[in-house]
Parts: sequence; structure tokens; C-alpha cells
Amino acid sequence: MKQTLDEESIKGLVAYRVQRSKETMLEARLMIDEGYLNGAINRLYYACYYIVIALLIKNGVSAQTHAGTKQMLGLHFVVNGKLAPKISSIYATLFEKRHSSDYDDFAFYDNETLEKLYPQAKEFIETIENLLKDLVQPDI
Repeated sequence: MKQTLDEESIKGLVAYRVQRSKETMLEARLMIDEGYLNGAINRLYYACYYIVIALLIKNGVSAQTHAGTKQMLGLHFVVNGKLAPKISSIYATLFEKRHSSDYDDFAFYDNETLEKLYPQAKEFIETIENLLKDLVQPDI
């Protein structure tokens, strides 16, 4: 059975996910600076994942898996032009790299890759935050 949240609960959950996104970006920065690059890929992905979950929750969209989350982002925000495909591709890239760094043998990332991905993840999160501010929460 799907749980229905009231407006206050939705606002609280969205705020929590946004905060987790920001904290996870800080974790990623620390890991990059200390040379834990595969772990940093994981943290960059999750920082973006948390903000996507906030966006989906605010808009009454649910997803059961990470792949489903990526699919729902595309279906509800990219297809209708609310989110640029270029921005969405950042999430898709991190999705693939996180999966590879977590599950593939001998997957290693270099500092150059991380220094390129970090500002992209930051841009993605800032874009979704702006989208969260612009969108009106659906009636419950």
C-alpha cells in the first residue's frame, strides 16, 4: 500500500533530502581532496540522487529503484522541457560511473575526471534546487 504524506511531511522530507544532497557534496569534496576518488564518485552520484528524490517527492512522483529514479526524472522533467537534456545527462553520467566504481573490478577514476565531474554535479544540484523553488507543490 502506498503511503500518502500530508503537505507538512512532504515539505519536511524535501528539505531533508536537499540538506542531505548538500552534505554529501561536502563529503565528495573531502574524498577528492584526500584521493579517495572511487568513493568520491559514489558521493557525487548520491548528492545528485538525493536532490532528484526531493524533486520527485515534491511533485508526487515515486520511484522504487535508482534506474526508476533516473527514468522518472526524464519522463516528468526532461521530456516536457522543465529540465534541459544537458543537465539530465550529468545525472546519467554519474549514475553509470557510480555503478561502475561500486561494482566493476578494477574501475579506477583519476583526479582529472573528478575535478571535471564535481562542478557538473554542483551545477546539476543548483539547477534542481532552482526547479524546486519554481515548481508549485501539487494538491494533496
